[in-house]
Amino acid sequence: MAVVIEKPPLRARLAPLVQGFDGPFLLTVALLALIGQVVMVSVAWDIEGRAWDHARNLLIAAIVMLAVAQIPPQRLQALALPSYAVGVVLLVAVELVGVTKKGAQRWLDLGVVTIQPSELMKIAMPLMLAWWFQQREGRLRMLDFAVAGALLALPVGLILLQPDLGTALLVLASGLSVIYLAGLSWKLILPPLLLGALGVATLIVMEPQWCAPGVDWVVLHEYQRQRVCTLLDPTRDPLGKGFHILQGMIAIGSGGLWGKGFGQGTQTHLDFVPERSTDFIFAAFAEEFGFVGVLVLLAAYGLFVWRGLVLAMRASTLFGRLLAGALILVQFVYAFVNIGMVSGILPVVGVPLPFVSYGGTAMVALGASLGLMLSVGRHKRLVPT
Repeated sequence: MAVVIEKPPLRARLAPLVQGFDGPFLLTVALLALIGQVVMVSVAWDIEGRAWDHARNLLIAAIVMLAVAQIPPQRLQALALPSYAVGVVLLVAVELVGVTKKGAQRWLDLGVVTIQPSELMKIAMPLMLAWWFQQREGRLRMLDFAVAGALLALPVGLILLQPDLGTALLVLASGLSVIYLAGLSWKLILPPLLLGALGVATLIVMEPQWCAPGVDWVVLHEYQRQRVCTLLDPTRDPLGKGFHILQGMIAIGSGGLWGKGFGQGTQTHLDFVPERSTDFIFAAFAEEFGFVGVLVLLAAYGLFVWRGLVLAMRASTLFGRLLAGALILVQFVYAFVNIGMVSGILPVVGVPLPFVSYGGTAMVALGASLGLMLSVGRHKRLVPT
């Protein structure tokens, strides 16, 4: 008698791929992805193929997220040191034989594809430092924090040489998040914060003298000095260096309470808002959806960060807690910096708005980060919901 073996339904075969995932976290991810797609359609409907390409990038990010989420945290620990080592080697190769575009040497031509190794460090850095502190759990000394600082300083310094201040700051933020979460004393955190605040106050007071033509800041490249000076007073060159900031602020203010409506932003669609589908998409969003829309977006990001921190707190190992905590804090930094630079409170740097800005590499990196957090969340401690 023949034995008939029934093939399980597709739903049953796919269930193990998502089993154990944190439902509320996935819902916040889905909500932000939906907001991002709606915004892209609204602000870029007149840019051929842009909305469809953004949807494709979101789909690719989702596939990357699910693929990375299948890797158990133990395997992620094994990948930490090789990922960091490869990233550093590639950054050194960029310095030696990198491709120069628009005055910056940030890319490496591998023949088949041209890559930007600094993007790899955004994930490799928190992986490496989380692994480092995991190896020293229960016996941490100040020397361990010093070594962690050196591991962080090496790639940050190489990225600054390219020069790429924006990416260097993001890699620095990812590493500092791990070091902070590992238990760095506030006695060591407060002095740099106070010095930074003092430096900002001094810069504001001395802006007329230090931003005068011909003044060399020595520690910064000229374009970086121009960005800081433009932030302090964008009206000093309203049709040049200050144009982006001023137009972004005008678009945000013109949105009012409810916004001008879906696809109706005049500043946006008359091309006064620069890079309206990438770096300055928040200005276009604020013009069309207004203050209420901004509140909804900020609330969605708040839920996303909160649930990510919950995943981190429930991780079964120190490695998982540090990795997930750092990755979610970095996403917060991304959103804060992007919104801050568009609103005129931070210098203009190339930082995308997570889920919303158009971009292939950034979206893939986001998907990988989400996958790492989901992997950590699958192996959680048994604590109340």
